[in-house]
Amino acid sequence: MSSQTHLEQTQLDIGIVALTDCAPLVMAKHLGYFEQWGLDVSLHVQYSWATVRDRLNAGLLDAAQVLAPMPIASSLGLNGPKCDVINAFNLSMNGNGVTLSTALMDKVRELNNGITPPLPLEAKWLKRIIDQSGEVLKIASVYPYSCHFYQLRDWLISGDITPNKDVELIIIPPTSMTTALQNNDIDGFCVGTPWNAQAVRGGIGETVTTSSDIWQEAPEKVLAVTKEWQETNPNTYLALLAAVQQACEWLESVANRFETAIILQQYLDAPVDVIAPSLIGSCITAKGAPPRDIP
Repeated sequence: MSSQTHLEQTQLDIGIVALTDCAPLVMAKHLGYFEQWGLDVSLHVQYSWATVRDRLNAGLLDAAQVLAPMPIASSLGLNGPKCDVINAFNLSMNGNGVTLSTALMDKVRELNNGITPPLPLEAKWLKRIIDQSGEVLKIASVYPYSCHFYQLRDWLISGDITPNKDVELIIIPPTSMTTALQNNDIDGFCVGTPWNAQAVRGGIGETVTTSSDIWQEAPEKVLAVTKEWQETNPNTYLALLAAVQQACEWLESVANRFETAIILQQYLDAPVDVIAPSLIGSCITAKGAPPRDIP
């Protein structure tokens, strides 16, 4: 695609969610890559994945960072009106974690002579607590059609736990997870970074397993547009992908990723010590515990 190619649309509104893996879109804007390809991009932070879906489908957003299963779900009309959504770019892999409340982990330690079992934690420990207490645990995910939801179910089932029987699975927007955990509304959650790290830094949760432990190198976030928008704006779409590809290549450097954590503070409303770990392959697990090396 040459610099002389006509762009059907130059001003774009792109939706992002306050998660570490919005980094390719944020850095494409901050490094001027969008501008290099003739695009004037405005990034709009959205509260929930349902909001992203609705605004993308309605044409209020030209493109969006979405969960990998969402284009398929939208195209099938699952959990909302049917809309043909396409994806040609994978923004991230890995990055999710299961974080349990410190109170729940204290119960796990009681079963193990006061010692935290090896990580990644086997779900059978929760099964023992459920069987002994008879209580139904509440664990949150971010969207019904998300890798988080499927990874969480797989992890629970590996411990002979029946989802929505032994454990109630509920849906909460990513940025509300730590508040829900702190208020004892839930016993744990599966969410993308940096919200696991925020719970650990705050002393309210412990990250016991990650998406890398459950599904290695699973696609996580993708760049989505509606089929109608792509067909109307084929050259603009290519320019969009080219700019994001440049940003991803820049993000391959660990030094650049730390710089990215500083930039992301204004989009995620979180400090750099919460944002940076996952970008450099570090998973903080509990206060006072050594981090795990997670890609």
